[in-house]
Amino acid sequence: MFGSLRIRNYRLFATGQAVSNTGTWMQRIAQDWLVLSLTGSASAVGITIALQFLPVLVLGLYGGVLADRLPKRPLLVATQSLMGLTGVALAALTLAGHVQVWHVYVAALLLGLITVVDNPARQTFVSEMVGPAQLANAVSLNSANFQSARLVGPALAGVLITAVGSGWAFLLNGLSFAAPVAGLLLMRTAELHPVRPQPRAKGQLREGLRYVAGRPELVWPIVLVGFIGTFGFNFPIWLAAFVGDVFHEGAGTYGFLNTLLAAGSLAGALLAARRGASRLRLLVSAAVLFSALEVVAAFAPGFWLFAALLVPIGMFGLTVNVTANASVQTATDPEMRGRVMALYMMVFTGGTPIGAPLVGWVTDTYGPRIGMAAGGAVSLAAAAAVAVVLSRVGNLRLSVSRRGVAFVPSQPGSPVLVRAA
Repeated sequence: MFGSLRIRNYRLFATGQAVSNTGTWMQRIAQDWLVLSLTGSASAVGITIALQFLPVLVLGLYGGVLADRLPKRPLLVATQSLMGLTGVALAALTLAGHVQVWHVYVAALLLGLITVVDNPARQTFVSEMVGPAQLANAVSLNSANFQSARLVGPALAGVLITAVGSGWAFLLNGLSFAAPVAGLLLMRTAELHPVRPQPRAKGQLREGLRYVAGRPELVWPIVLVGFIGTFGFNFPIWLAAFVGDVFHEGAGTYGFLNTLLAAGSLAGALLAARRGASRLRLLVSAAVLFSALEVVAAFAPGFWLFAALLVPIGMFGLTVNVTANASVQTATDPEMRGRVMALYMMVFTGGTPIGAPLVGWVTDTYGPRIGMAAGGAVSLAAAAAVAVVLSRVGNLRLSVSRRGVAFVPSQPGSPVLVRAA
């Protein structure tokens, strides 16, 4: 389960990310709560989220081109440092008592612009630290790292917001980026597995798109995570609205619900690390269960049932993310990985500028229950559609037996889409 941690460079990376991820989750919770406090609107929270992810949607592919062209380690030192400065600037405005909602919007947009380059560089740098044999395990542990921080970050944010205000959460997040920068600088470059940077040339972006378009094992996982990322992962909007409008609680409860979601996500990440191989049928099954549970939770009659359902929702949601990420990376040639992962992240997180305001509007207009149910229903429809497409492309049929439900070849000896199917 923890095989990648035997590698020194990866240990440094993971340690730095654990500190930084905790600060990131603190800022996310504090940012959403601050916007909700300033405006009283779930739509405003959706706009903030949209601004943070809009640059990924518009410029994400160019970030992947840069990640393929430039050495990853110095590039990450620069992006992580800039992210820290963004958190410190927002902290200064908040602690000084001058923060307005447009300040939060600008900070979210700047963070999104930096993320355009940071995301593909950080995703693809994993393979340079651990090599191909440990790639799937390291991707899963990265997600476990992120979700472990999610267990701590929201709880700390809830305490800080209640005790001294959001500004201190922003400040601690800004300072936390010193840890990953230090880890990157302390790495032994001789122990890395660097991919030769691609020379600057015309048509590299189109080359990446053509590369993905010709490979169904890349196209359909990206399509599925695009729908789920756009419509199914809007928990900052839904949880804030449920806490305020349905359960009539405060910031502490909001942090508690995020912690439960993170606990399930951490379990999903650790199970993925133990599993090792990433299969497309697991991806589709997890997407169906995640979406269906989201619809069920939307109509949970009481607080504790709603809270309990967040644990399996987090587990299956993280399984979707990790399985798709690992299967796409392992199926991609190293020299194309930056562009492919940029497309993956553009679709997964870049759809948020479209989904978050829409989901926020539905939540404001029709209530939190309808808003969450609608997001889950769209995700469920997408998962079912991708399952049908994969079964037809791979010449599979649905088999129901005492062992369970599975896709099997339509005829003996029929070819399957890819080994991972």
